[in-house]
Amino acid sequence: MTERNTKATRKVVGPFNRVEGDLEVQLEIEHGTVTKAWVVSPLYRGFEQMLQGKHPLDALVYVPRICGICSVAQSVAAARALAALSGQPMPSNGRIASNLILACENLADHLTHFYLFFMPDFAREAYNKHGFFEKAATRFRAVSGSATQDILPARAELLHITGILAGKWPHSLALQPGGTTRAIDLSEKNRLQTTLYNFRRFLEKKLFGTTLETIANFSSLSELQIWRSQYPTEHSDLTHFLEISDSLSLHEHGKAYDRFMSYGVYDLENDQLLQAGCYDRELGATALQLQNITEDLSYSWMEYSHTVASHPFHGETRPSQNNKNAYTWCKSPRNDGKPMEVGAIARQLVHGNPLIRDLVKQNGANVRNRVIARLQELAIITIAMENWARQLRTGMPFCETWNMPNEAQGYGITEAARGSLGHWVNIRRGKILNYQIIAPTTWNFSPRDSRGLPGPLELALQGTPLESNDSNSLIVQHIVRSFDPCMVCTVH
Repeated sequence: MTERNTKATRKVVGPFNRVEGDLEVQLEIEHGTVTKAWVVSPLYRGFEQMLQGKHPLDALVYVPRICGICSVAQSVAAARALAALSGQPMPSNGRIASNLILACENLADHLTHFYLFFMPDFAREAYNKHGFFEKAATRFRAVSGSATQDILPARAELLHITGILAGKWPHSLALQPGGTTRAIDLSEKNRLQTTLYNFRRFLEKKLFGTTLETIANFSSLSELQIWRSQYPTEHSDLTHFLEISDSLSLHEHGKAYDRFMSYGVYDLENDQLLQAGCYDRELGATALQLQNITEDLSYSWMEYSHTVASHPFHGETRPSQNNKNAYTWCKSPRNDGKPMEVGAIARQLVHGNPLIRDLVKQNGANVRNRVIARLQELAIITIAMENWARQLRTGMPFCETWNMPNEAQGYGITEAARGSLGHWVNIRRGKILNYQIIAPTTWNFSPRDSRGLPGPLELALQGTPLESNDSNSLIVQHIVRSFDPCMVCTVH
């Protein structure tokens, strides 16, 4: 690994608990502040290689196994890539059912992150001198906190939606290039609507303490602060989080490039619920040009024949220990040569969400703002799911048949809870010649590239103050978790 500073202290943080997969973070610390960071994915998996030589439809069996948390998102990306090969349109019911299945998984992921991964850190004994500690410990302590008793039944009931529409979760085969295989009858449609009604009640009673519409329509930080000032900490889990955030100044930690990207998600009749694009804090919104996406292997344990970063259609995945500069199995995806942050905050910024744009205008992306974006998205998407459930037409087709060509290339892009997910596939003589995947955490946790530019998390950790020069400082963990990392998808 390069860039060593002989005057600084090098610390290794990890493995991180409550993270999907294996993660290690190396920090260079000088005068109690992180000066450099290296994010390491120490586990290689090789799904891209497994797919080579397989029948294209085998991808629908393999790729959901990449992850047990966002397997639906992987299925959606694969189905879209195969649909692009065959040029297959999807019936209205198939489109709506795909939206509901994907949204169900993404919202379950947001709940899991907030209640089971992120908030338990504030119940740690290291915070026992803070005013929020006793209430946080009672509500959010891992396993024994009262929130656990609320969230697990609510999350389980929400996932019944996937059971009804896709048979099971995770690793369903219901998502196909031509739609979804599970048509439902009127009684099952009623169950969908009842499930969403109960989920709305949970969110409004426990998480928000107000209607979903109130949360979805917040348009500025001052509006959010005025609302919060009317209630005590115990009013809801959102007010609880906002008090903790203010107490620890979470809006001052975890700032990265403030460049964001979203592929857009949830197809409507002739549009998307959340638009695709890029957003720069200084330059504003711009269009997304997929041909500008590349992967750089300069610091990855990969052997490569190209001296420049490659578009995924020409990408390579050949594991090797011969790269002397490498320190991770993660590649470095770039858009027009630039590191990009992805996730709920990026989706909402690109789409023009006024609250999230106001938050980022004032403080950039940071620990607090990433969590608020995730929570507000819970309200926005639940309302959309209620509309989609009403639009399903029983007795009408959910899936169409399709023909797979022998020679073609295509791509499928979508948004997992953690951000932009893309699959690129080439087939020759009816078999997969090359299959490349860029997962959300590959964007956020990427290593340096050929120009030495660190990935978004590596930059977000720079400048972080550590109490007593302690690399295990909780603020490092708050910053890492604010991205909701999924390392198994990263190295797929």
